[in-house]
Amino acid sequence: MSGDTQLSILIVDDEPDNLEVVFEILTFGGWTVKTAAHGGKALDILQTFTPDVILLDLSMPVMDGWETHKQLRTNPHYHHIPIIALTAHAMHGDEKQILAAGFDGYLAKPISVPTINADIQAIREKFQAATTESDAPNTASPAPDTQPDSTPTKG
Repeated sequence: MSGDTQLSILIVDDEPDNLEVVFEILTFGGWTVKTAAHGGKALDILQTFTPDVILLDLSMPVMDGWETHKQLRTNPHYHHIPIIALTAHAMHGDEKQILAAGFDGYLAKPISVPTINADIQAIREKFQAATTESDAPNTASPAPDTQPDSTPTKG
């Protein structure tokens, strides 16, 4: 990671081997990492931990990634956190379906060890740019034909 800022991430995956591999790679890459084995546990962790990014597997027991994503996106407290699907759903059309469902990014398993840090950063930066753009106040002046009538009055 570039810069001195240490970013944090929550990885949600029910496969212990997947959690361990991604945990090790991201920790080595400078991230502060927490993990959860299912969506319910992730929601518990998020009560006391606010990550910069959430990596979310889609197919898990207890609460899958689809439901977890839905619950996170209905809570305004989590709107500023990009949620990236980390999934084995890598068939033609899966990425399009996942992004259409409102995920902010998509990473297919098996992950690309050499690029996972850069991939997450790129998705995070794109999310931040889109969020900043949509949150910016509209400071544009009204079009000339919408200006109030400024005809002087006699008084």
